[in-house]
Parts: sequence; structure tokens; C-alpha cells
Amino acid sequence: MTLRVWNELADAVKVEGAAALVTVLRVAGSAPREAGARLVVRPSGGFRGTIGGGGLEWKAIALAREHLAEKSGPSVMRRYFALGPEFGQCCGGRAELLIERFTGENSAGIAEFADREAEGPFVTLAALDANDEPLGSAGGGLERRVLSHVPTGTGDGARLTGAGVLEERFGCFAQPLMLFGAGHVGRATALALAPLPFAVTWVDSRAEAFPAAVPSNVSIRRTDSPADVLAEGRDGAFVLVMTHSHPLDFDIAATAISQGRFGYVGLIGSRTKRIRFERRMKDMGISEQRIGELVCPIGIKGIRSREPTAIAAATVAELLIRREGGSSIDIEMDAMHTERTQALSRAMAKSA
Repeated sequence: MTLRVWNELADAVKVEGAAALVTVLRVAGSAPREAGARLVVRPSGGFRGTIGGGGLEWKAIALAREHLAEKSGPSVMRRYFALGPEFGQCCGGRAELLIERFTGENSAGIAEFADREAEGPFVTLAALDANDEPLGSAGGGLERRVLSHVPTGTGDGARLTGAGVLEERFGCFAQPLMLFGAGHVGRATALALAPLPFAVTWVDSRAEAFPAAVPSNVSIRRTDSPADVLAEGRDGAFVLVMTHSHPLDFDIAATAISQGRFGYVGLIGSRTKRIRFERRMKDMGISEQRIGELVCPIGIKGIRSREPTAIAAATVAELLIRREGGSSIDIEMDAMHTERTQALSRAMAKSA
């Protein structure tokens, strides 16, 4: 799951007396990570999180440790890097990093944010000075103010506005997902979703189908009427249907599609299965527009294996794209780009 920044800072300060928070403040061109990627560094050199690895990350860790060793002066510093000239990275992008120093004097503020982070996502604002530089607090880190309203969507973890303000997101928005079916593919999918930002409600009528232990982001629902669970789903939730019964698959998929309020409705199956289900949905009076929202077959293109783990991987990749605001068109365009890149690579190999 997304790094729990303030929990990590609290633990580091408690154990080692200080910690540094490295944030990717802004990027341009090709860069290893997006704005808002973070890294918590301890004086001993231990760290959690990542800003993309490679030379940039190791330089950031070294700078953070130097900043922690100073123990005086400004608690916040900002550094700019051209990745090509400085690290020999062929991507040629640029990145700005923000490095903040925290000590035991900041424990109360860190604990307050750690509590907020445990409850869910929140957004803070921090002012920059006239030179577009961060203003540090008296003890350490930025002077952050918590917004009362959390904007919807995932968005970047950090964003510099035109008004000299740094907007940051902390905590993780876990996309609600209702997973119907605890068979082989259902189990593989639940495991594939375990480290990702999804809050999974796993539904099946068979109590014995569920494993003895499930990931922490999964809650089990055993019910004789799986389709009824849809009424409990939040607007925008994802629905993934892969039960042991085609009639049950149809009942759940048709109910979800007819409601028209879910962000994604995916059904495991072939194109033939989709055609048959479409006909039945039309007979029920469901509009063609709603039926067109059904995703079947599921999963990104290009993975032909029918192994449960492969199906789960392809499906979870599609869910991640949808979570970030993508669509089936984006998935197809990505597949086309991959094919063109591979063709170019083959052509270059032949000419070499």
C-alpha cells in the first residue's frame, strides 16, 4: 500500500531521534516517479518508500543524512536535478526534491498527522515565500495546514499552485471493489490486490470457498443472495464478477449495470458469453448505453495465459488503469504503443 509517511516518521523519530522526509516536488520530462513520491530516511541510513531508485534516490538519501547530521540551520531544503547530466540517465528528465528534517521536538505534530493518516486520505497546504522557497516551521518541516475538504480522485501527491502554495495529499484512497466469486481466479485476484490501494469486499455463497486467512484490505461476505450486496456498494465502486455459476454471474452483472452508478463492472468470460448476456440484458429492458459499459472479457490485452494468476494479473492491471482515470481506449492505446515499440526494437536489431 501507499507509504504511511507520518507513521514512518513517528517511528523513526522515536527510535533514532530524527528523520528526514524526501518529497518529489516537481518533475519535467521523463522521471522515475511522479510529484508526491516520498522517502523517509533515518540518520542510520535506513529508509522506507521510494522516489524511483537509481542515482537520484541514492543522492537523495545521502543529502537527507547530511541534512540530519547538521542538526541546525533551516529545517527545509530544496534541490533541483537534471537526470541526464548528473546521473547519466538517458530519460533526460528533471526533478525537484524537498528534504525536511524532523526531530523529537516535532513529535506532537507528527503524531497528529499520523492519526489523520490512519483514518484515511487528507490534504494539506503549505505557503512558499516570495522566492518560491518553502517556509519551515520553528521545529522542523513545513508549516502545513489541513484542508477540511479532501478533493476527489487520486491525483498527484504534491502540486505547486500558481499562488505560491504547495498542496499535498497524504494517506491512501482505497478504491472500493466488490469481488464476486471465491474460486481459483477469485483467490488469485484477492491476493494480487493485497498490496494495492483497493478496499475489497469479497462475496460468495459458499463459506468453504474462502481461505482461512485473507489480506488486510479484504473483508469477507458469505451470503445466499450475492447480488443483494450491490445495494451496499458506494457510488463509483468497482464490481468484478467471477463466480462459479453463469446464471449467478448474469444476475450480478445485470443488477450492477442496470444501476448505472459503478465506476467499473467487469465480468470474466469469453466474447461469446458477453454476446449471450447482452441479448438477455436487452430483453430485460436495459439500455444499450448501459450494456456498453460492461467490461467482458476482462484484463489488459496481450496476456493469453488462462492460468488463474495470469488472469488476475491482467485484470488487476486493468483495475489500476481505471482507478487512475483511464479507460479501455487507454488500454488499447498502450497495447498499440507496446506493439510498435517491439516492432521498432526488432527492426533495430536486424539493422545492427
